[in-house]
Amino acid sequence: MKILVIGSGGREHTLVWKIGKSSLVKQIFCAPGNAGTNRLPKCENVNIKPTELDKLLAFALFKEIDLTVVGPEDPLVMGIVDLFTANGLAIVGPSQRAAELEGSKIFSKEFMLRHNIPTAEYLGDFDSCLRALAFVDGVKFPIVAKADGLAAGKGVKVCHTITEAREFIDEAMAGRKFGMAGAKILFEEFLDGEEASLLYFSDGENILPMASSQDHKPVNDNDEGLNTGGMGAYSPAPVVTPKIAEQVMRDITVPTIRGMAQEGRPYRGILYVGVMIKDGQAKVLEFNARFGDPETQVILPRLKNDIVPVLMRVATGTLKGLTLDWDPRPAVCVVMTSGGYPGPYTKGHVITGLEQAEQMGDVIITHAGTALKDGKIVTNGGRVLGVTAMDRDMLMTILAAYNAVELINWEGAHYRQDIGRKALKYLKI
Repeated sequence: MKILVIGSGGREHTLVWKIGKSSLVKQIFCAPGNAGTNRLPKCENVNIKPTELDKLLAFALFKEIDLTVVGPEDPLVMGIVDLFTANGLAIVGPSQRAAELEGSKIFSKEFMLRHNIPTAEYLGDFDSCLRALAFVDGVKFPIVAKADGLAAGKGVKVCHTITEAREFIDEAMAGRKFGMAGAKILFEEFLDGEEASLLYFSDGENILPMASSQDHKPVNDNDEGLNTGGMGAYSPAPVVTPKIAEQVMRDITVPTIRGMAQEGRPYRGILYVGVMIKDGQAKVLEFNARFGDPETQVILPRLKNDIVPVLMRVATGTLKGLTLDWDPRPAVCVVMTSGGYPGPYTKGHVITGLEQAEQMGDVIITHAGTALKDGKIVTNGGRVLGVTAMDRDMLMTILAAYNAVELINWEGAHYRQDIGRKALKYLKI
């Protein structure tokens, strides 16, 4: 088989790594890929952006690609699945109408209300700065403000004061900090508790859960600082007890897949459900229409199955009867970023220590914002690398991940030092 993976981050690196282990696969193309994907067996980078849908289609047809896997959200919301399907190509991901579950926070919120899916109280949405400013004058804080459209995980802010709410309105709507994604914003109830990520394979009717995980969004330790695309993750998430997993499936995931089908938007692909858990109950924080990043970096290494038949059965609507087998060992991923991220940062810094870290047992280095320059791997983005480790228990896994991180360096490198700490409170040590 020939597989096309679309995207350039750590998620796509992990997908290429996992797909490359399949005996069914002869060749993998990653568009555009990064300095790490190009080094993986069977893989060749292709200089096409994820948003260049016509070029991706032409390439897939020319190369006679057997299956395409879409990593990022933008091409899904733009309709790449509809385009490929109309041309007879198998592709993993929801249609454009189904991807609106992630593409519009307002649609997602109204959808949950229609189908009685537990989520934060919806306070309202606005397409006018003046009306939004008038609204926050009369609310009780804290509240959560969100840009309606895609903002790379950065269009959400917990507002503890009216000043913070006004700043978000000004940045999103007047300043266009998130581009057109902030043309509309919404406000919802602030939920406290502990977050978790639950991902599912779905063929539009059947649902297959993956292992649980927990992301770390804020840039600094103790969940302080600005939101990012994700600073690290671990799997499994002990906060997701069997009872919680059952409740999420019953009250959230099944009603979502059924509701999308009822509304003429059958959902076939990867469904990411971000939840807040408190007092034994989970409520939806967000839906994503694809694999998470960095959740993928800790989920797929634990999956014992050959992923290619799973992905093909998702794409062809034949998921029924399939089961997944998971490595009982936990996985922890620490994301290393450029200094200044998620704000301005500089590129082109030479990365050292990669070879030493890669030689450690049960450690996977996934590239994201990297490039090859003059034969050396250099930084080329905000989130640069993901360092994933597996070991016999969570404490040993955390130590293994950070031992590898400490071998890697470049000018201005930044990472959180508390990834996985929340899981330790559940351990009897």
